[in-house]
Amino acid sequence: MAWEEWEQLKAEAVQRGSARMQLNQYPADQGGDGTQGDLVAGYADLESVGKAAHDLFEDFTAYSGHARAASVAAAGGLKGEGFALGAALEHVAERWSEQTRTLLDACAHISNHLRYTKNQHTADDSFIAGTVSSIATLDEGFDDRKGH
Repeated sequence: MAWEEWEQLKAEAVQRGSARMQLNQYPADQGGDGTQGDLVAGYADLESVGKAAHDLFEDFTAYSGHARAASVAAAGGLKGEGFALGAALEHVAERWSEQTRTLLDACAHISNHLRYTKNQHTADDSFIAGTVSSIATLDEGFDDRKGH
């Protein structure tokens, strides 16, 4: 595309109307109850993500180990035969191992964090339920003393 053509296209776009330009945003009037669409993730959603991270960790551990072992064996064979490609493949296998550990650490972190979050929320819910229950019990006792 020539420079002149680019300038012409820009000018035509301006003439078509910058009034038609719209920001990528949530429309102002949606009716309904006025909520703004809060992000909601339930226990099932978190559990699903955590399970996917755990499954990826398990599967990738097995498959990446096979790939690394095969690459190291091939690198050794090539180096033994005097091919420079053997050293290069050995280097790739080392980097593969480093990157694999990084990915596996991330998967473990995600899975463990979501498991911790689920357990913490369950404990918080239990604490809140117990507190509300004890307040209700105290309130009932208070009403009985006043004769209400």
